[in-house]
Amino acid sequence: MTTRTTTILVLLMILGAIVAGALLWNQLPEQMASHWNVNDKVDGYMSKPWGVFMMPLVTLGMFVLFLLVPEIDPLKANIAKFREAFNLFIVLIVAFMLYIHALTLAWSLGYDSFKMSTSMLPAMGFLFIFIGFMLRKAKRNFFIGIRTPWTLSSDYVWDRTHQLGATLFMASGVLAFIGGIFGGMTAFWFLFVPLIGSTLFLLVYSYVLYQRETKA
Repeated sequence: MTTRTTTILVLLMILGAIVAGALLWNQLPEQMASHWNVNDKVDGYMSKPWGVFMMPLVTLGMFVLFLLVPEIDPLKANIAKFREAFNLFIVLIVAFMLYIHALTLAWSLGYDSFKMSTSMLPAMGFLFIFIGFMLRKAKRNFFIGIRTPWTLSSDYVWDRTHQLGATLFMASGVLAFIGGIFGGMTAFWFLFVPLIGSTLFLLVYSYVLYQRETKA
């Protein structure tokens, strides 16, 4: 996917979210649900202007940042090698953010019979699986991927860490899917325990690889 196509798709999605919010304005309450706890109970609210427009605007800011990152990275030539995968990731993360926004709007309109966790986790699982796919293609850079002092110091450590990281993130995505079946606190454990565990393991793994390489 080219950067031009990515930009067009993302801007259309964000514009669609803004227009939808404006069209639904009169049907939405003055205080909108903004946060759900691990038991799928609403425990936070925000005023209607923020509830309708904050997520699309935050997503737009993220998109601008995603466009700037490849241009300012000293290793931007490496990003170019997996730019198509990165562009698809941008589209997916924007779609995910706006999907969460759509769930929030639906809840505030009174369609609140669904569990937020069971609606959100399958989408998050798919996103993690794609992140794993992107990690397998990622080349050494300062902004995208598993960035530790040791992966950034060695192409060998970067490649080995990202090959394993790709598998772990895909596995975390599958577990997020499973967690979505149960919802509630169970979903929380299925999501965060594998993700945090994978992150800590990869940190140690990259250090061990670096030590082996430098002592070889």
